[in-house]
Amino acid sequence: MKLQIRPATAADATTVVGLIRALARYEKLEDRAVATEAEIVAELSNPRPLVEIVLAIDDGRAVGFAVYFHNFSTFLGRRGLYLEDLFVEPQARGRGYGAALIRHLARLAVERGCGRFEWAVLDWNEPAIGFYRALGAEVLPDWRICRVTGEALQRLGAA
Repeated sequence: MKLQIRPATAADATTVVGLIRALARYEKLEDRAVATEAEIVAELSNPRPLVEIVLAIDDGRAVGFAVYFHNFSTFLGRRGLYLEDLFVEPQARGRGYGAALIRHLARLAVERGCGRFEWAVLDWNEPAIGFYRALGAEVLPDWRICRVTGEALQRLGAA
């Protein structure tokens, strides 16, 4: 394996958007993947970025990525690392790239003094759930994600 994990830069925006589209196809959510190259460039060029992206590069080609940011645990009184998305192209799976990305982020969390490293997984994605458990992750049964977007967000924000 000739894997390299490196931070994405604004110059990688086309690659990142391509991986986002591939992730959306896998999750059957293509209609929701509306991120543009310009938006990715803006985020990755920000002097104080709110999001970070790492690419898994094999033999010069991006085969996966992880998008993450810091959150905060009120109970721990410390920041955490939140993995928003992890994706490895289907033809590159089974080679350890996903585990390498997760381990890379876990190392970052430790180096940055985070109290936890967490993410969400779709309940139908049994291969991913098994993969995460094999890495030592606990899949929490008692938490649900709440989300407000689009017109509902506009209404709520205008109230």
